[in-house]
Amino acid sequence: MKRTRGEKIFNVCNIIILSLLAFTTLYPFLYTLSISLSSAAEASRGGFHLYPKGVNFVAYKMVFKNADLLIAYGNTIFRTVAGTLISLLVCCFYGYALSRPELPHKKFYTTFLVFTMLFSGGAVPIYLTLKRYALIDNRWVYILPTIMSAYNIIVARSFFMSIPNSLNESAKIDGANEFCIFFRIIVPLSKPIIMTLALFVAVMHWNSWYDSLMYITSNNKIVVQLLLQRIVQENDVQQMTQQMLNPDQTQFTSETVKSATIIVAILPILVFYPFIQKYFTKGMMLGAVKG
Repeated sequence: MKRTRGEKIFNVCNIIILSLLAFTTLYPFLYTLSISLSSAAEASRGGFHLYPKGVNFVAYKMVFKNADLLIAYGNTIFRTVAGTLISLLVCCFYGYALSRPELPHKKFYTTFLVFTMLFSGGAVPIYLTLKRYALIDNRWVYILPTIMSAYNIIVARSFFMSIPNSLNESAKIDGANEFCIFFRIIVPLSKPIIMTLALFVAVMHWNSWYDSLMYITSNNKIVVQLLLQRIVQENDVQQMTQQMLNPDQTQFTSETVKSATIIVAILPILVFYPFIQKYFTKGMMLGAVKG
């Protein structure tokens, strides 16, 4: 079908606008990557940086020789992996139970869930509760308070409701119990929504820093995002320079070290995202069909 002149102009304008929008989105990342790989002289010049000049990896060597960063990285990986797996299990269990028409007191459990989305106890009651359960300065404070997400449970429930109930009935006739039905039938059919929720929870855990600031007092238990905040906002790279024997001060600046730290902190989640992207749209659409 031949396009009219107006349609061609409209398409060209769309391409230009979307290209500019994509560039403004990508440029901060490209700028940070360029600074982290550039020499000290090039990084100090400022201005427009789209690609590195005078490429060297001194800043990254300093980052990976920083013992605090490696420990914080381990804490972040622990909370992301363990928190995502446990949260997915709990949210999918709860969502699946709410999707079953035979669940007793289903309305009460749904109302209880929605109530938590509207009201919060506040920072002080939360802190006192965590203290009572000995979670202050404990790595499990990253995971246990965030196991359940009302939004994720509702999305999972909506998806599970789209699965025909006849599958459950036929499995029960064959002698399968609820756990067998869930893990051998429901989970394989629910890969889009599970991967979508995994992306939500993993990104949340990887980017979180406030709970580390509020509830952790030991430096060996903080997460990488809090360490990154200290490095960037406090402009403190002395800890890094002390970790490196006889550093060549002409090969790096505080900006190159901070940029390298930022890249190291965000790269894993950027690598993880493309593998989930193909499930994202399908999972959200199917999870939002039924209420």
